[in-house]
Amino acid sequence: MAVKPLTMKLAGIGFRDRAGLASVLDALDRAGAAGVTRLALPARKAGHPLSLMLTRQGYELVWIADRALAEVETPTQSTASMERFSTGSVCEAAALAALGPGARLAAGRSVSADRLATAALAFTGEPA
Repeated sequence: MAVKPLTMKLAGIGFRDRAGLASVLDALDRAGAAGVTRLALPARKAGHPLSLMLTRQGYELVWIADRALAEVETPTQSTASMERFSTGSVCEAAALAALGPGARLAAGRSVSADRLATAALAFTGEPA
């Protein structure tokens, strides 16, 4: 009997400096990532108050260097993201970079209603 590879899920997050917790939670919900507790974010957001709030809410944060973000090809292409981070989508790139080779997106980037946060769900193994 063949053994299925373990499925790992993680959500990549991008957010503007003025985003709040509600923005990120909304983006996660829209991405179908409700219940996912590991989040990948750009390392430059490590000291941001929202990052601290996410940690206090029980999320495990994975920090992705700008260079690693820039190395990931993303299906979504945002001019603002390209200018600031050298990648088409911060959330998609963060999620894929965090899980490494073989990672796939469950869906493309989702944007919060207030347009201040984005989220993308990525997985390895067989989709659940």
